[in-house]
Amino acid sequence: MLANIKETHPFVYRYFSSVADGEQHFRRIREIDHYWETFSQDNVPLVVLDGSELPGYATFSGDFDIIYAGGTLGLLHAAVMGSVYRRSIVLIDSHTPGRSTRDWNISRGELDALCRTGLLTEEEIEECIVCRYKTGWAEFFVDNGRQRRLYLDNVLDCAVDADRLLGKALDKLLGNPECRVYGGTTFKKLYRFDDYVVAEVVGADGQTLYCRAKVFVDAMGVLSPVAMQLNDGDPHTHVCPTVGTISTGLEGVDHEIGEILVSTEPADMSAGSGRQLIWEGFPAGNGKYTTYLFFYDAVDSDNDKSLLGLFEAYFRKLPDYKKPGEDFAIERPVYGIIPAYFHDGFGCTRVIADDRILMLGDAATLGSPLTFCGFGSMVRNLERLTDGLQRALGEDQLSAERLGTISAYEPNVAAMANLMKYMCYNKATDSPNFVNELMNEVMIVLDELPVRYREAMFRDTLQFSDMMTIGVNVALKYPEVLWVTALKLGLGGSLGMIKNFVGWAFSPSR
Repeated sequence: MLANIKETHPFVYRYFSSVADGEQHFRRIREIDHYWETFSQDNVPLVVLDGSELPGYATFSGDFDIIYAGGTLGLLHAAVMGSVYRRSIVLIDSHTPGRSTRDWNISRGELDALCRTGLLTEEEIEECIVCRYKTGWAEFFVDNGRQRRLYLDNVLDCAVDADRLLGKALDKLLGNPECRVYGGTTFKKLYRFDDYVVAEVVGADGQTLYCRAKVFVDAMGVLSPVAMQLNDGDPHTHVCPTVGTISTGLEGVDHEIGEILVSTEPADMSAGSGRQLIWEGFPAGNGKYTTYLFFYDAVDSDNDKSLLGLFEAYFRKLPDYKKPGEDFAIERPVYGIIPAYFHDGFGCTRVIADDRILMLGDAATLGSPLTFCGFGSMVRNLERLTDGLQRALGEDQLSAERLGTISAYEPNVAAMANLMKYMCYNKATDSPNFVNELMNEVMIVLDELPVRYREAMFRDTLQFSDMMTIGVNVALKYPEVLWVTALKLGLGGSLGMIKNFVGWAFSPSR
């Protein structure tokens, strides 16, 4: 398949051809990009069906407490439920369970949540940390003499080997003899009865299986057909397409510093009406370095949001960020579409649960729209999410209302979706360098405030009063943001932002 893009995407062809499993990654990328080809409110697949539609010939391959569809972030939750709470579980994944298309960065303190749940020991967590850097920084391109580099300590400063961590979780799960894991197994349909659900899946051998359980957990990520159906074709309002590589041989790399948000130019106009491209760079241990290129965008924009197209831009522009040396070599590509959702209300306005159905991770789209780290959101909320489901199962209270309370929704994180909107470039309202100029002013404000403000913003632990302090200071330094808000967000978006902040102000966690 790679040969088919030799002329249309020459950089992708060249570099992916140099990777041992480049063809496999290319197929996975095309699979993810197919999402945009099928994304339409008028083309919502019906996969959640009434139990009466279960074929009469169906025989059950097993009875379980929980069925999980998705073996990446969902595996962390499943491992706690299976190894700590001793629930019987079947987990399916269309690819290889316990393998991620990305690696993860997080602060060391946040990883302690994996200990509190009883999933991993301190020693096991340390074995998954491949690198720690001393400090990090964020910087946005401006040519007005005011460019400010914001230094960030203890933020995303641990590089985690995602596959190693997930491998440990998988081992814990399979340590319970009542748990099963099926790779290469595709979810097809879910039949719902009053007191149980039945998942129809197709195994790697093409055989159709039917599994019965008390509750179904959707952890299928941005591609989830369950989330698509239950949200009437609108599971996400914004996305962050992300591509990159783990490589060696980049010139000018400091392996003791993480570059958390970096822009090097104004908005790129080559793939639609415009997108502000942003880089990240993290030490990955043993001389390796991870670089990402991404942008924020509304799902209905005319920009090319394909990972394939973004990878072509990544390889073309990489020398402007980190120059590949003569010995540049890619260990593997990293990629994904990170979803975000703007909650137009005082609380969570997205469907994240239904009767006997619970969504987790990117399927629920409750992670941070700024740091776009579904891993951080899952880890931060893992104890609450697993304890909540254990209680609901114990009480046999698995209604949509009850399961809806078991979520990673955080009012402060939801309110940050408004900042993400400012980072979505719009040619109709923005000058070419608008995103960079605004974010540079935010960096200046954070740099002049006590350190706790910057740490809270980038760890998604910001309090309401902190956000008000930052907002007021940005408005004073960059008053254009006030009229830009009305122009960029419009009346509906401005009112939605007000509702978000009112909901946050009156929430118990403010």
